[in-house]
Amino acid sequence: MAKQGRKAAIGFILVTVFIDVLGIGIIIPILPELVREFAGGDSTTAARYYGVIAAAYALMQFVFAPLMGALSDRFGRRPVILASMFGLGVDYVVMGLAPSLGWLFAGRLFAGLMGASYTTANAYIADVSKPEDRARNFGFIGVAFGLGFIFGPALGGLLGGVWLRLPFFVAAGLALVNWLYGFFVLPESLAPENRDVFRWRRANPLGSLSVLRAYPLVSGLALAFVLIYIAQRGLETVWVLYTGYRFGWNEQTNGLTLALVGLMAVIVHGTLVKPLIGRFGERRAVIGGLMVSAVTFVLYGLAWQGWMMMPVIVFGAIGGVAGPAIQGLVAGSVRAKDQGKVQGGLTSLMSLTAIISPLVFTAGMFGYFTSDRAIVHLPGAPFFLGSVLLLAALVVIFRVFRRIPETAKGAE
Repeated sequence: MAKQGRKAAIGFILVTVFIDVLGIGIIIPILPELVREFAGGDSTTAARYYGVIAAAYALMQFVFAPLMGALSDRFGRRPVILASMFGLGVDYVVMGLAPSLGWLFAGRLFAGLMGASYTTANAYIADVSKPEDRARNFGFIGVAFGLGFIFGPALGGLLGGVWLRLPFFVAAGLALVNWLYGFFVLPESLAPENRDVFRWRRANPLGSLSVLRAYPLVSGLALAFVLIYIAQRGLETVWVLYTGYRFGWNEQTNGLTLALVGLMAVIVHGTLVKPLIGRFGERRAVIGGLMVSAVTFVLYGLAWQGWMMMPVIVFGAIGGVAGPAIQGLVAGSVRAKDQGKVQGGLTSLMSLTAIISPLVFTAGMFGYFTSDRAIVHLPGAPFFLGSVLLLAALVVIFRVFRRIPETAKGAE
């Protein structure tokens, strides 16, 4: 692929990821309200239904991410990405028109399936990236995520104030316009000679693990990935509960604070990933990033005044270099014909953490340590647990790097 074509293709993939995340962000402020409307205004019943719907979305990604990856290894990245974008656009229309809770639930199930396009987007980036640009390009995916989470909830809140279902139709329009653009512009990134035979036994969550095990570096990093994402998803699910309980923050304060998180992610992934990884290398960037994140979680748990959270957010954003560095290591150690299956396996594991984390961090840690049953009152306990998980991931990575030296053939 020519240099100019490669840049245009990467730009399209980044827009695709941005629109995926923007669509998720747009419906965050209004989906609970729509569920409550279907539940007759009963907040308790709505919370139960909403929890099931959120878990179902993650479960569908867990199940179908390996399938999407395997299909992209067999038929190419382009048709899978385009089918996902088109399906997501149609699904948003269905959810916008949903006449009942059952229809809304079905829509979120299908959205989880179509949202697995993140798998293929990562494989596409791996296909078209030169070794020296891999981490930077994966960092740009972090920029797209950050921008999506900055603008999505804000736009969803504004549109939802006009009409509760309007955000669904706007998200649908964005997805379908991007699909139309990609249909005419997006080139294929996977050459025919690099494609693999489709096998059902490798296109499922359990089967995809066998593909990860075929690459020692990837299998070791996958375990660290799980620990990191359990901690990260735990932070996301407990954040509003914690800040409201500890500092009395309202929706506006939390919204502005989360916008700062997104802004810092954009800055770090867009400007610091390439120079830091270029200077220290991918392995040292992973280790340094996880150390910063582990300290950040402890500081969140120790903060006793709300203003303290702001400098911690800024400091903690530096830890974001670890994600692109890990993705760069994975992409550099995997054959082209396995990129989709490996990315599918990792996405599947990430989705599994989205099911586990809310139960452990909110109902478990936060619920217990803020209750009368607790041996000690410790609202920051979920963050301390997150720090322990990140340190455990660091131990795993140290062992993997020691077992597979950087100069070893196929390690990078």
